[in-house]
Amino acid sequence: MVSDIRRHYSGANIDWVVEEGYSGLVRMNPDVRRIIPIALRRWRKNLLSSAIRREITSFMQQLKLDTYDVVFDTQGLLKTSIVMRMARLAPGGQRVGLANATEGSGYEPLSRIFHTKSVQVGLHTHAVLRAREVAAAALNYNVGGAVDFNMRMPDIEPSQSPAWLQAEPYAVFFHGTARAEKRWPSSNWIEIARLLAGRGMTVLLPWGSESERLIAEQMASQMINARVLPKLSLMEAMLLARRAALVVGVDTGLTHIAAAFERPTIELYCDSPRWKTEGNWSSKIINLGDEGTPPAVSAVAQAIDMLLV
Repeated sequence: MVSDIRRHYSGANIDWVVEEGYSGLVRMNPDVRRIIPIALRRWRKNLLSSAIRREITSFMQQLKLDTYDVVFDTQGLLKTSIVMRMARLAPGGQRVGLANATEGSGYEPLSRIFHTKSVQVGLHTHAVLRAREVAAAALNYNVGGAVDFNMRMPDIEPSQSPAWLQAEPYAVFFHGTARAEKRWPSSNWIEIARLLAGRGMTVLLPWGSESERLIAEQMASQMINARVLPKLSLMEAMLLARRAALVVGVDTGLTHIAAAFERPTIELYCDSPRWKTEGNWSSKIINLGDEGTPPAVSAVAQAIDMLLV
């Protein structure tokens, strides 16, 4: 969406309000002028704290530093539309958001009360295309051209590389997910690790919670070529994805980040609709499975052969 706007309006100033934990991700896009961190998840736990109230006041001041010709909300949630309403509009400016839900989304119709323009999208519109269509409708251009995430992760010197980051080609298994139904069975991961061992490739196993760490350790105990990583920050996890020779992952954010980097990526859909988020912008991305139909090990093995030919 940012790249589309920049392509049609080369002089545009683009600011982004983002949950504080993801500021580093947005910072990798040089077309974003100013990042305005928000901490709704943390603030709502302790609204009576004077320190929290000062942070909220600072956020409001940052949000109102400029007036905007267009303010977008492409999530369609009440909380995000309220934040959109807080931003100051230039004379004749508009607040633009979604007019409707896509199938299975968490869209909240009440969010429309803060819009000056609501954009209708198709019931089965991919998450990336949905955002692009909202911007195109507001700024009077047609969606076209390849998807361009424009994610630029700075290079690091070998001496500054984390100890866990190996120089030899490696595979990453993004096996963890917040919802158990989206997991792929451990026995399948073990079998894929065995196939990669035959290629002389190490498998790195990241994790994001204590339960995921235990699962990673259990799987690694049955893999001759696997290593469980220490707990990583988001930026470290992105570095892990960016340097991988192969990424295999379930429908989760880090898998999609690897796909955005156009690393050789196999996305596994077990209990979520593939059409919503599948990586469909590169031949280096292979999407397998769908809601209620997890992919077979044989399909993943075939995809590995195609990507590592």
